[in-house]
Amino acid sequence: MGASFFHSSANIGLNAKSITVEVDISSGLPRFTIVGLPDAAISESRDRVRAAIKNSGFTFPRTRVTVNLAPADIKKQGPAYDFPIALALLAASGLLLNPNALNDIIIIGELALDGTVRPVDGVLLASLMAREENFKGIIVAPENAEEAGLVNDVPVHPIKSLKELVDYIQAGEALPVYTPKDIKAKERIEIDTMSSIKGQEYTKRALEIAAAGGHNIIFSGPPGSGKTMLARAVPTILPELTFNEALEITKIHSVAGLTNQKRGLVFDRPFRSPHHSSSSVALIGGGTWPRPGEVSLAHRGVLFLDEFPEFPRGAIENLRQPLEDGIVTISRAAGTLEFPAQFMLVAAMNPCPCGFLSDPTKACICTPNKVIQYQQKISGPLMDRIDIAVEVPKVEFEKLTSKEKGETSQEIRKRVQKARDIQIERYKNESIQINTELTSKLLEKYCELNDECHALAKQAVERLNLSARAYTRVLKVARTIADLSGAENLEVSHLTEALQYRPRGRE
Repeated sequence: MGASFFHSSANIGLNAKSITVEVDISSGLPRFTIVGLPDAAISESRDRVRAAIKNSGFTFPRTRVTVNLAPADIKKQGPAYDFPIALALLAASGLLLNPNALNDIIIIGELALDGTVRPVDGVLLASLMAREENFKGIIVAPENAEEAGLVNDVPVHPIKSLKELVDYIQAGEALPVYTPKDIKAKERIEIDTMSSIKGQEYTKRALEIAAAGGHNIIFSGPPGSGKTMLARAVPTILPELTFNEALEITKIHSVAGLTNQKRGLVFDRPFRSPHHSSSSVALIGGGTWPRPGEVSLAHRGVLFLDEFPEFPRGAIENLRQPLEDGIVTISRAAGTLEFPAQFMLVAAMNPCPCGFLSDPTKACICTPNKVIQYQQKISGPLMDRIDIAVEVPKVEFEKLTSKEKGETSQEIRKRVQKARDIQIERYKNESIQINTELTSKLLEKYCELNDECHALAKQAVERLNLSARAYTRVLKVARTIADLSGAENLEVSHLTEALQYRPRGRE
């Protein structure tokens, strides 16, 4: 009879909090109770822990066992507590000679029925928390070691089974330590999509600007004009991830269970393309246990919404806050969580229900009322948050059959990368990285207009009836165009080109 405890971790949004796993063994009828706001997966760990202890060659106590996950007011979920519960139970039973050896170490892992340690989600967050709270290490499954090893100054101990860890403790030996590999970006697979897109030079120029500054862009045109192909070509021209960006993406994907256990760090910019039947929770995030949605999974990458008006009205209207703030705030009775959502929106739509309103050869069969209703599925405030709107015309036969190759994705990406490097250097002392993140205060500093540009901007605001938000977005796009051309200051040509990309008929 006795009590023991070990430390574990609970994921709360994109942060982790240390959890104390306490086990008490007392006299009474055999009973195994877990308290501390556990979910169903934790409650079922009673059977996994019992089988793992027995099959590892130890005796499960035939008495009253109480497990407490403290603090008790934080909800816990997932099977990551199997391993510390089993260890604490063995220590409370007196089967560990030196249980205090692991008191300053975070222990997480699911147990198989034979005592093998299985990988779990959210290990990177636990490792970051271990460093912040000065723990001396973290014990994980071997498959989780590379992900946990992304955090400096936190020794990672990969353990294969419950019996292996007990043997190390009983023998008084040092635990194995994972040696982090040198972080090298995986070799990028060169896919040239842009050169195979016939015609559409104007559209490809707009896409280059959007990729360089992280701007939101919407394509509108008849079926078969190449909207989807253009959108899916975006990843081939996006710049390389910085280490901090890769770490941000990896944290989100770790919580969502999407990390590649063989690679650890995510090296590719996300490209998310949810179906138009997706719900608000799927897009934005949430649920009983709030999890990141598509907008957060697309952080620092691309969110492609094909057939934009076909998405539920409520779902796409929920995009307003993340498009404006770059974060998603999910409020529940138990508290409020924030997930990052700094993504590049690429949307595609037809101009009308039948799709041929802008087709010069095929007549549209939609009534004016239906056209208006279809276009009004996307509200003015939402369209106001889109920086670039492009009409994608039907490709002429001569261009479609032409053997002349356009610019390759690699050539365009070099210009995009150069523009991004300029932005990163410019904003190194600010809290932003790219032009689309510019605040009103920073716009005054980095988008100063000369007299000629000021006169043009005033004329544009008055004639096009631009809102304050639309005007600031024009300046951001102009700043990106200037970066692509290597200009330090905004010029009339940059502002003029930015104005022609503004969505029409919404201001």
